Amino acid sequence: MTKPVLLGISGSLRRGSYNRKLIREAARLFGPAEFAEADLRLPLYDGDLEEAEGIPASVQHLADGIAAADAVVISTTEYNKAPSGVLKNALDWVSRTDGNPWKDKPVAIMSATGGRAGGERTQFALRLMMVPFRPNLLMGPEVLVGNTSQQFDAEDRLINEQNAKALGALMKSLRKAAGFPATEAAA
Repeated sequence: MTKPVLLGISGSLRRGSYNRKLIREAARLFGPAEFAEADLRLPLYDGDLEEAEGIPASVQHLADGIAAADAVVISTTEYNKAPSGVLKNALDWVSRTDGNPWKDKPVAIMSATGGRAGGERTQFALRLMMVPFRPNLLMGPEVLVGNTSQQFDAEDRLINEQNAKALGALMKSLRKAAGFPATEAAA
């Protein structure tokens, strides 16, 4: 059996982003896979730009990556009770590409925030944003990592046992939804 292709999307652009750390930890717990991280450094959506120049190559690359993935994991921070503008912009752009790369795609959502709630509102908003794309959006377990500066060790692994257990269970469910058997790492 071939390895699954897992795409990680971080709603934060910072190199040291806790959401980037969380998608990498998710990939580790998902188990053997070809893992790629999406690049959300896209131009702001602009209908005039689209009309004049078409879909930017960076946007098409993202849409193609989503389409090629067996499963997608999205982790986003919470800005003003919603996902980051960077993530919303990427969703808007991908919606303009031909076809629907999200349709029936197994997708797991999680969040890492500096606040104590861990991004509960951002996940709710992101789920609503994903509805028009009709993915196979996993409903849980919820992974809400709050107080992020205290949640990762020197190897960027989750140190909170409850968060690690929830993430492992979510990745096991994602692997199954993608049609691949559970592994030791995801068990």
